[in-house]
Amino acid sequence: MGRRFSEFLDGFFLAIFVFLQPLKNNTNYYILISRTTIDQIFETARVEEVIGDFVQLKKSGSSFKGLSPFSDERTPSFMVSPVKGIWKDFSTGKGGNSVSFLMEHEHYSYPEALRYLAKKYNIEIDEIEQTDEQKQHANEKESMFLVSEYARDYFHQTLLESEQGKAIGLSYFKERGFTDETIKKFQLGYCLNEWQAFTTEALNKGYNLKYLESTGLSIVKQDLLTESGTKQFDRFKGRVMFPIHSMSGRVLGFGGRILTNDKKAAKYLNSPDSDIYHKSNVLYGIHYAKQTIAKEDNCFLVEGYTDVISMYQKGIHNVVSSSGTALTENQIRLVNRLTKNITILFDGDAAGIRASIRGIDLILEQGMNVRVLMFPDGDDPDSFAKKVSTEELKNYLANNSQDFINFKVSLLMEDAKNDPVKKAGLIRDIVISISKIPDRIQQEVYVQECSRIMDISESVLFNELAQLNKKQQREISKPKPSRSAPTSTNNLQQDPNEPPLDVLYPEMVQLHNTPELQKVNELTKYEREIIRILLLHGNKETEFEDFIVGEEVDANEVESLKKEYFKNLVSKEIYLNLQEDEVEFTDAIFKQVYYEIIMQLNQSENISVNSLVNNPNPEISNLVTSILMDDEKHVLSDWARKEVVIKSVDKDLPKMVLDAIYNLRRVLIEQKIQSLITDTENTERQQLLETIMNYTELKKLLCVRLNRIV
Repeated sequence: MGRRFSEFLDGFFLAIFVFLQPLKNNTNYYILISRTTIDQIFETARVEEVIGDFVQLKKSGSSFKGLSPFSDERTPSFMVSPVKGIWKDFSTGKGGNSVSFLMEHEHYSYPEALRYLAKKYNIEIDEIEQTDEQKQHANEKESMFLVSEYARDYFHQTLLESEQGKAIGLSYFKERGFTDETIKKFQLGYCLNEWQAFTTEALNKGYNLKYLESTGLSIVKQDLLTESGTKQFDRFKGRVMFPIHSMSGRVLGFGGRILTNDKKAAKYLNSPDSDIYHKSNVLYGIHYAKQTIAKEDNCFLVEGYTDVISMYQKGIHNVVSSSGTALTENQIRLVNRLTKNITILFDGDAAGIRASIRGIDLILEQGMNVRVLMFPDGDDPDSFAKKVSTEELKNYLANNSQDFINFKVSLLMEDAKNDPVKKAGLIRDIVISISKIPDRIQQEVYVQECSRIMDISESVLFNELAQLNKKQQREISKPKPSRSAPTSTNNLQQDPNEPPLDVLYPEMVQLHNTPELQKVNELTKYEREIIRILLLHGNKETEFEDFIVGEEVDANEVESLKKEYFKNLVSKEIYLNLQEDEVEFTDAIFKQVYYEIIMQLNQSENISVNSLVNNPNPEISNLVTSILMDDEKHVLSDWARKEVVIKSVDKDLPKMVLDAIYNLRRVLIEQKIQSLITDTENTERQQLLETIMNYTELKKLLCVRLNRIV
């Protein structure tokens, strides 16, 4: 009895080849908002309304278009499709739904974006069932946020309305040159110079002393003489207040500056670490700077609060501060989320610079590009910004920053001078910094630059760098034995008296050494094509063409066989083919999307594109959106006005589906053959040759079906 040609290929393919890739670890997204609330948010939120709050959109057919908020451009490349509920920025490749836009533009986390939309559309958030311990912890953190936000408003109001606040706190900020708009923008405040003024007022408003203490706003001490057994004090008594925000804008803690000459008191005092505030994880000003950092692709790093505020007031909005503490890896990662470029601004204090210079190595380890700028002697970012105009400040920043190599050499050469030992130590110190850079090409460029500046041979520097790299590698993992990958089919030869495979079977080697094997992205190309077909056409039923074959068939006779037509869902045809072949996707994101689709098909026999667009994993959402928005390019190009007809794909859909499946098989077979040809450890030479020839015959069958020349 005859069989369909596709079934024949399935059997042949599975009989000699199982191509499996190990599963990669998938990211787990855990949020406290219930699924019902999330669904309601996605159903209610209008993508054009959400994005319209940040981007000026113009109607274009059934879609909207505008200038990209992620790049500087003069012609629109940003598309929003209300029908599909998605957006796509063709200039950067970014895309997604309302949530992903907020995550990209506002740099919210996934839960933060959901909460923003819930607030915008007046949706009450229903949280999932949690254990009592989880509920208590979440409630306590939220209570700490509420206390902190109350304190921010209290200190700001005290600054602007109380006699002491205006006479002391407001006068200080005015003397620093801060405008009313700036004071309001940064929510600056003042804590009265009284022991319990804030704490008493907060308790009268109903806030719990437990959270006043845990946030560090109040200091609680045992006092047996009082009725309650405790005594409370305001931590920031008599200080001007700088609220410290998270990236999403919530108040985490405070920095307070004393205005008296009390030598026993610290000039600046920060909130202690708590469940909501960890100073090593926070950068002052990041909430105000994040959009400009991402847009200008650069971040200026300064030392103090007033440095940030003065620079911001002068028009430099992409500036943050480590708040006087040593720079940490977590702080660098905050910037790394927004840009790969960071410029450190130093004042003329050489001692302070040397103390801070180790932060450069931490930045380099994160794979970021570091530049350094020094202000004139006696100036810091705050004072210099006050002296010059906005244009002069921008020009100074643009023209006076230097590469970290030049900076480090110029700074440390003063100590080395003519001392050879010190100079050798300086060179080694710079090479250590270079070794921190993950990119080897960048390392080589910096070595060449260091060689030129320090007048020392490149070979010496490269040798030192190689030793450091080896040492770092040994620390990361134990050395593993390695062998060079074979580059010729001659490596299959086991007997020196036998001719190599490329002599025995020249037609086989010629078949597999095609330019296609040099394309490392060919497999990804066809995996993406299958995902694209599933998303756009997976729910369609169409008529497929196949052939009836006997138990054995020659590749050259395939096209003369009897044709058969049958109807099937596109998604089902793809699933059955890939399942029978036991084919796994090699790209991690394609694999996740495919699993999501198969899970949907198993549950409802229908693909829900919306659930994929709204997936909490931004990589999945971005991929799906990118595929769905491909057909929106004609809106940007205005093809209709130019009378360019867009061809319908429905007619060619069956061929498109089968071509994608057969091409995927073909590439997998080519990769398998190549791995067999270069297998030097297989001692069963004859068996290996037979396996390779079997694969070769299978590839010929596929190429005939694809109308490809072999």
